[in-house]
Amino acid sequence: MSLNAFNAGCNILAYKKNQKSYGMCAAWAQMLDYDVVSILIGSQSLTGLHLAKGDIVGISSLASNQAAIALRFGEFHSDEIDKFHDIKTTLIDTAIFIEEAKVCMKCEVIDLIHFDFSPNDIFAIFKVLSYDELAAKRFLALSDL
Repeated sequence: MSLNAFNAGCNILAYKKNQKSYGMCAAWAQMLDYDVVSILIGSQSLTGLHLAKGDIVGISSLASNQAAIALRFGEFHSDEIDKFHDIKTTLIDTAIFIEEAKVCMKCEVIDLIHFDFSPNDIFAIFKVLSYDELAAKRFLALSDL
């Protein structure tokens, strides 16, 4: 299918759990309300498989100059390489943020849904607890990669 119905961005979902850092790049993210966002997570994602309701995570919507970060987080699994090596991050509680991202959101996982049409994928819903935005930066679009 070649439909591109929405502008897809590059968003890094990242957190620390059980002494391990998890991170993934997700293009399919959406605001559901003023303080609720969602990400569709593929079944192959180790980051998604370790999520649980109540987890505190970071979501960093990358800036236009961060394509290399998007590619690194999108091409490998968390058990294959250290995705965070040589990338400037900030850890707050268990949430990991990519420094200089356009938007960084500290979120709580409030629901994890499996749809009948795609039962292995996870539709993760997050409550935004706080955020920082760099207004002068432009979002990195999937089409920029």
